[in-house]
Amino acid sequence: MQSDLKTLLVTGGAGFIGSAVVRELLSNSPHRVVNLDCLTYAGNLASVPTGLHGERYCFERVDLNDAAATTAVVLKHRPDAILHLAAESHVDRSIDGPGAFVQTNIVGTFNLLQAALTLFQSMSPAAQTEFRFHHVSTDEVYGDLVGTTDLFTETTPYAPSSPYSASKAASDHLVRAWGRTYGLPTLVTNCSNNYGPYHFPEKLIPHVILNALQGKSLPVYGRGLQIRDWLYVADHARALIQVLLRGHPGETYNIGGHNEKTNIAVVESICDLLQERVPNRPAGVRQFRDLITFVADRPGHDARYAIDAGKIERELGWRPEESFDSGLRKTVDWYLTNEDWWQDVLSGDYQLNRIGGAGA
Repeated sequence: MQSDLKTLLVTGGAGFIGSAVVRELLSNSPHRVVNLDCLTYAGNLASVPTGLHGERYCFERVDLNDAAATTAVVLKHRPDAILHLAAESHVDRSIDGPGAFVQTNIVGTFNLLQAALTLFQSMSPAAQTEFRFHHVSTDEVYGDLVGTTDLFTETTPYAPSSPYSASKAASDHLVRAWGRTYGLPTLVTNCSNNYGPYHFPEKLIPHVILNALQGKSLPVYGRGLQIRDWLYVADHARALIQVLLRGHPGETYNIGGHNEKTNIAVVESICDLLQERVPNRPAGVRQFRDLITFVADRPGHDARYAIDAGKIERELGWRPEESFDSGLRKTVDWYLTNEDWWQDVLSGDYQLNRIGGAGA
């Protein structure tokens, strides 16, 4: 795909990773961006600051479960490429309510593929050559790593453990099938755990930061020995754009941060950063680490994920810019200086309660 001026449709552009992609495109590219989001509980238009709005930016509130509306908005804007990030993404929520994950992640992806195919088939041969459908997925589709040195590669067999990862695996298969069957130029990326600014506080890192600032307990599943590879969200956004512009249709690229950490090490690192940066601690809190509380593990909890991101480095030249330490410092500092954003989030349905109680 040529990198000259394009219209790019980003689904889930008010979510965590999607908004990072939108911010990166508006800040560091000439491309036009159509942000498509249905604004569920985790969608927040404030994650795309108004200072970035302008003639190159357009927001469309559309639910991908509405096939007619999805097709209409795709044909209205006729994008040169689609970056598909809209998804239900929280494992705990998928345990309590898997139906929403099947509907959004599988049926919603199907509806978007059909809309993209309708657009694609109406294009000139030259425009078809340039078109891309980039589906953003997760390393959780690969399941659990057994050995301590194994890494997920692009050819690792799928073995999802949760309703969330099963729904994402299904959507990955749909995308590849539309590429093989209908000739739609598709790309798939599978990423490791993301973290960074504008992260909805049900996920581990923002949940720990905000609970600690309010003197609440910091729940850790099991003994916190689960290992994840952590990827700073701005690094991920840059990688996704590289894949979109330079990736080869039909290919899969794993995106990882080269930062394997146990969950308990992550929580302790956050506590130590807050200990340095927050002199006025909540009442009764002397050490933030004292707030750590071990809770029953969730069903089917995978022990370790780790990405081999060698392919994207070799073929596209991408490497993460942030180490875990530098990225975590930026993340903690962002939450400390952007209280208005997260207070607005907490004023809604989510109130720092632990999710997944039915399975916990």
